[in-house]
Amino acid sequence: MDRAQKEKVVDELGQIFESSGVVVVAHYAGLTVAEMQDLRARARDAGGAVRVAKNRLAKIALDGKPCESIADLLTGMTVLTYSEDPVAAAKVAQDYAKENQKFEILGGAMGENALDRAGVEAVSKMPSREELIATIAGMLGAPASNIAGAIGAPASNIASILSTIEEKAEAA
Repeated sequence: MDRAQKEKVVDELGQIFESSGVVVVAHYAGLTVAEMQDLRARARDAGGAVRVAKNRLAKIALDGKPCESIADLLTGMTVLTYSEDPVAAAKVAQDYAKENQKFEILGGAMGENALDRAGVEAVSKMPSREELIATIAGMLGAPASNIAGAIGAPASNIASILSTIEEKAEAA
Protein backbone atom coordinates (compact mmCIF):
# COMPACT_ATOMS: atom_id res chain seq x y z
CA MET A 1 0.00 0.00 0.00
CA ASP A 2 1.59 3.28 -1.05
CA ARG A 3 1.37 6.59 0.80
CA ALA A 4 -1.60 7.94 -1.21
CA GLN A 5 -3.64 4.81 -0.48
CA LYS A 6 -2.78 5.04 3.21
CA GLU A 7 -3.86 8.70 3.30
CA LYS A 8 -7.15 7.75 1.62
CA VAL A 9 -7.76 4.98 4.20
CA VAL A 10 -6.98 7.39 7.08
CA ASP A 11 -9.46 9.94 5.63
CA GLU A 12 -12.17 7.28 5.23
CA LEU A 13 -11.61 6.02 8.78
CA GLY A 14 -11.66 9.59 10.08
CA GLN A 15 -15.07 10.16 8.49
CA ILE A 16 -16.32 6.89 10.00
CA PHE A 17 -15.13 7.90 13.46
CA GLU A 18 -16.73 11.36 13.19
CA SER A 19 -20.10 10.38 11.72
CA SER A 20 -20.81 7.15 13.59
CA GLY A 21 -23.14 7.07 16.57
CA VAL A 22 -21.36 4.00 17.87
CA VAL A 23 -18.14 2.15 17.00
CA VAL A 24 -17.56 -1.36 18.35
CA VAL A 25 -14.06 -2.88 18.32
CA ALA A 26 -13.70 -6.67 18.30
CA HIS A 27 -11.12 -9.36 17.64
CA TYR A 28 -11.96 -11.60 14.70
CA ALA A 29 -9.06 -14.07 14.65
CA GLY A 30 -10.18 -17.39 13.18
CA LEU A 31 -13.31 -16.16 11.39
CA THR A 32 -13.76 -17.64 7.93
CA VAL A 33 -14.52 -15.49 4.90
CA ALA A 34 -18.12 -16.76 4.93
CA GLU A 35 -18.52 -15.83 8.62
CA MET A 36 -17.11 -12.37 7.95
CA GLN A 37 -19.49 -11.93 5.00
CA ASP A 38 -22.36 -12.95 7.29
CA LEU A 39 -21.30 -10.29 9.81
CA ARG A 40 -21.09 -7.66 7.06
CA ALA A 41 -24.56 -8.61 5.75
CA ARG A 42 -26.08 -8.38 9.23
CA ALA A 43 -24.50 -4.98 9.79
CA ARG A 44 -25.67 -3.74 6.38
CA ASP A 45 -29.24 -4.93 7.10
CA ALA A 46 -29.20 -3.00 10.40
CA GLY A 47 -27.95 0.18 8.73
CA GLY A 48 -24.33 -0.20 9.79
CA ALA A 49 -21.08 -1.46 8.33
CA VAL A 50 -17.99 -3.49 9.16
CA ARG A 51 -14.44 -2.38 8.45
CA VAL A 52 -11.12 -4.10 8.87
CA ALA A 53 -8.19 -1.69 8.82
CA LYS A 54 -4.61 -1.63 9.95
CA ASN A 55 -4.49 -0.62 13.59
CA ARG A 56 -1.73 1.92 12.96
CA LEU A 57 -3.81 3.72 10.31
CA ALA A 58 -6.93 3.59 12.51
CA LYS A 59 -5.00 5.15 15.40
CA ILE A 60 -3.83 7.96 13.11
CA ALA A 61 -7.43 8.51 11.97
CA LEU A 62 -8.65 8.58 15.59
CA ASP A 63 -6.39 11.50 16.50
CA GLY A 64 -8.63 14.40 17.55
CA LYS A 65 -11.90 12.53 16.96
CA PRO A 66 -14.64 12.19 19.61
CA CYS A 67 -14.08 8.44 19.99
CA GLU A 68 -10.30 8.76 20.39
CA SER A 69 -10.52 6.66 23.56
CA ILE A 70 -10.80 3.40 21.58
CA ALA A 71 -7.20 3.70 20.33
CA ASP A 72 -6.03 1.47 23.21
CA LEU A 73 -8.35 -1.33 21.98
CA LEU A 74 -6.70 -1.45 18.56
CA THR A 75 -4.26 -4.32 19.06
CA GLY A 76 -4.16 -7.62 17.24
CA MET A 77 -6.66 -8.60 14.56
CA THR A 78 -9.40 -6.01 15.09
CA VAL A 79 -12.56 -5.25 13.19
CA LEU A 80 -14.71 -2.14 13.52
CA THR A 81 -18.49 -2.41 13.46
CA TYR A 82 -20.15 1.02 13.22
CA SER A 83 -23.43 2.76 12.47
CA GLU A 84 -24.98 6.20 12.58
CA ASP A 85 -27.76 4.80 14.78
CA PRO A 86 -26.23 4.71 18.26
CA VAL A 87 -27.59 1.21 18.89
CA ALA A 88 -27.56 -0.76 15.61
CA ALA A 89 -23.86 -1.66 15.43
CA ALA A 90 -23.78 -2.66 19.10
CA LYS A 91 -26.80 -4.96 18.60
CA VAL A 92 -25.26 -6.60 15.54
CA ALA A 93 -21.89 -7.11 17.24
CA GLN A 94 -23.43 -8.43 20.45
CA ASP A 95 -25.75 -10.85 18.62
CA TYR A 96 -22.90 -12.08 16.44
CA ALA A 97 -20.60 -12.55 19.44
CA LYS A 98 -23.23 -14.75 21.12
CA GLU A 99 -23.32 -17.04 18.08
CA ASN A 100 -19.62 -17.10 17.21
CA GLN A 101 -16.95 -17.63 19.88
CA LYS A 102 -14.18 -16.42 17.54
CA PHE A 103 -15.71 -12.92 17.49
CA GLU A 104 -14.68 -11.26 20.77
CA ILE A 105 -15.94 -7.77 21.58
CA LEU A 106 -13.24 -5.62 23.20
CA GLY A 107 -15.21 -2.40 23.69
CA GLY A 108 -16.11 0.67 21.71
CA ALA A 109 -17.21 4.26 21.80
CA MET A 110 -20.51 6.11 21.66
CA GLY A 111 -19.54 9.64 20.76
CA GLU A 112 -17.00 10.74 23.36
CA ASN A 113 -18.04 7.99 25.79
CA ALA A 114 -15.73 4.99 25.93
CA LEU A 115 -17.47 1.63 26.29
CA ASP A 116 -16.07 -1.54 27.73
CA ARG A 117 -17.50 -4.98 26.86
CA ALA A 118 -20.34 -4.53 29.38
CA GLY A 119 -21.04 -1.05 28.02
CA VAL A 120 -21.43 -2.40 24.49
CA GLU A 121 -23.81 -5.05 25.82
CA ALA A 122 -25.85 -2.40 27.66
CA VAL A 123 -26.08 -0.24 24.52
CA SER A 124 -27.15 -3.28 22.49
CA LYS A 125 -30.15 -3.77 24.80
CA MET A 126 -31.40 -0.22 24.28
CA PRO A 127 -34.23 0.37 21.78
CA SER A 128 -33.11 1.49 18.32
CA ARG A 129 -33.94 4.87 16.83
CA GLU A 130 -36.81 3.37 14.80
CA GLU A 131 -38.27 1.65 17.87
CA LEU A 132 -38.14 4.91 19.85
CA ILE A 133 -39.80 6.85 17.04
CA ALA A 134 -42.58 4.24 16.79
CA THR A 135 -43.11 4.36 20.57
CA ILE A 136 -43.29 8.16 20.58
CA ALA A 137 -45.64 8.19 17.60
CA GLY A 138 -47.87 5.67 19.37
CA MET A 139 -47.89 7.82 22.50
CA LEU A 140 -48.76 10.92 20.50
CA GLY A 141 -51.51 9.09 18.58
CA ALA A 142 -53.12 7.56 21.70
CA PRO A 143 -54.55 10.79 23.18
CA ALA A 144 -56.02 11.75 19.81
CA SER A 145 -57.80 8.41 19.48
CA ASN A 146 -59.02 8.68 23.07
CA ILE A 147 -60.44 12.14 22.34
CA ALA A 148 -62.10 10.89 19.17
CA GLY A 149 -63.60 7.98 21.11
CA ALA A 150 -64.86 10.30 23.86
CA ILE A 151 -66.39 12.67 21.34
CA GLY A 152 -67.99 9.82 19.38
CA ALA A 153 -69.30 8.03 22.49
CA PRO A 154 -72.11 10.47 23.42
CA ALA A 155 -73.39 10.43 19.85
CA SER A 156 -73.62 6.63 19.88
CA ASN A 157 -75.27 6.76 23.31
CA ILE A 158 -77.87 9.25 22.02
CA ALA A 159 -78.52 7.05 18.96
CA SER A 160 -79.09 3.98 21.12
CA ILE A 161 -81.45 5.92 23.44
CA LEU A 162 -83.43 7.21 20.44
CA SER A 163 -83.73 3.72 18.96
CA THR A 164 -84.95 2.41 22.35
CA ILE A 165 -87.57 5.20 22.50
CA GLU A 166 -88.68 4.37 18.93
CA GLU A 167 -89.02 0.68 19.76
CA LYS A 168 -91.12 1.48 22.85
CA ALA A 169 -93.31 3.86 20.82
CA GLU A 170 -93.91 1.20 18.14
CA ALA A 171 -94.72 -1.42 20.75
CA ALA A 172 -97.31 0.82 22.43
